[in-house]
Amino acid sequence: MKQLNLKFPDKLLAAAQKYAKSYGFRNVQELAADCLRERVLRKAYDRSFSEKEIELIDRVIERSLSKRHLGTGKDLARALK
Repeated sequence: MKQLNLKFPDKLLAAAQKYAKSYGFRNVQELAADCLRERVLRKAYDRSFSEKEIELIDRVIERSLSKRHLGTGKDLARALK
């Protein structure tokens, strides 16, 4: 495992901290790792779904999380494992 140091503009960092707290990430580092995993590995795992289906699933998840119907992002990830 390697460590990276990232620089964020103040507004982006504040938004990332708020997002991490709202969706159950321990910190911005965990959020950043999750985001990278999503971008880099997404195609490898989602070959069974079309891009349109993935977008629809993402929208359902986002809306459900924003309305607190599913708990946190971690709760959702645990439920989907």
